[in-house]
Amino acid sequence: MPNPYISGTGFYVPAREVTNQDLMQYMDTSDEWIRERTGIGARFFADGIGEGPSDLAIPATKQALENAGLTVADIDFIIFATSTPDYYAPGSACLLQDKLGFELIGALDIRVQCSGFLYGLSIAEQYIKTGQFRHILLVGAEVQSSAMNLTTEGRDTAVIFGDGAGAAIISATDEDRGILSTHLHAQGKYAKELWCEVPASGLNPRITPEMLKEKRQYLYMNGREVFRHAIQRFPEVINEALDANGMTTDDVTMVIPHQANYRITQFVQKRMKLPPEKVYSNIHKYGNTTAATIPIALHEVVEQKLIKRGDVIVMAAFGSGFTWASALLKW
Repeated sequence: MPNPYISGTGFYVPAREVTNQDLMQYMDTSDEWIRERTGIGARFFADGIGEGPSDLAIPATKQALENAGLTVADIDFIIFATSTPDYYAPGSACLLQDKLGFELIGALDIRVQCSGFLYGLSIAEQYIKTGQFRHILLVGAEVQSSAMNLTTEGRDTAVIFGDGAGAAIISATDEDRGILSTHLHAQGKYAKELWCEVPASGLNPRITPEMLKEKRQYLYMNGREVFRHAIQRFPEVINEALDANGMTTDDVTMVIPHQANYRITQFVQKRMKLPPEKVYSNIHKYGNTTAATIPIALHEVVEQKLIKRGDVIVMAAFGSGFTWASALLKW
């Protein structure tokens, strides 16, 4: 049975950087207020005139392919994780397939929000292990800025999110390396604690002027409830991965968590008694890019040579759904 490993990574953020000072033009806030609550100093926004997640995924994919030493012709399957697809239909994976000229291969969108990259990694893991595919493109890409209420009313959520894309090539190898295990969970009873209510298929029409006036099209988050669950689920799912492989935190070189909020990352680091250098964070630069945070962080970890061949890495996520997941890899 072949082992699935990450053969290449890439990332991309839009050209427009939006600092905390920039947000002060739209809402009653300050750099100190945002940093204290989230750890974020800046984020990047798409141009708002047709730059969707499939567009952000193009340079990220090209970089991942180059780093893997592959071309579009080598890819057998596309998995695209996003909570903000370019259109209601078709999926962003199909759009990316066309824009980059991939062969007539399968193109799958998955909607698991912040946990999307790890859910996608688990799907890729199974396809590689069965021998059906040898190289899979896994993308996490988001344009969250257009789902934000950029006013004082919406600031608790709006200051957190940014746009970006990360990509990874999952390849088959006979060597002793790669994905050791993945672990997926959900608890749908909390779906409305972090959701975007409309447009909704259960409503006819799916969206109305009244709904827009009521601002139901913007992402809503119950920050306290999300925080309460996140600080429980992150350690749980990380320990689940370690236990499944007979390891402890002493065996881990790097933990790469979903970049939800720096306070959450700090809480998890302290609860698991990990030194700060073992838990990667870049939320201060990009904000929360949802399905893109882990692949962007992974790319930076690789580029900065913070991990080497044979090191053990844990990736973990928690978010809307609620969903949470982890993956343990031997680099």
